[in-house]
Amino acid sequence: MEAVVDGKTIQLSEAGWLENLDEWSEALAVEIAKNENIPELTQEHWDIIHTARAYFQDTGVVAEPRAFSKLMKEKFGPERSDQKYIYSLFPTGLIKCANKVAGLPRPKGCS
Repeated sequence: MEAVVDGKTIQLSEAGWLENLDEWSEALAVEIAKNENIPELTQEHWDIIHTARAYFQDTGVVAEPRAFSKLMKEKFGPERSDQKYIYSLFPTGLIKCANKVAGLPRPKGCS
């Protein structure tokens, strides 16, 4: 699978995960989101994407859903921290969808 962004072809895995993490950009995130049936990324989407990327940059691992919910609660309050909220924006959740759009590596055991 591949995505074309700004005239450049970027390789994705069969499941749509970014092969080379250094190639991530916000424009690529928009393309990956379309593949995940998210027609538009709102500010709420970007808050999750940037929070997930910052966590990965700080720790070297993708956030587990509970740890991510706690982080979101600290940053944005309880109404924007539970799994129901995240699923409302990313149809298959943090692990399978938000991390993919954020250009993070596929977590172990995730299809």
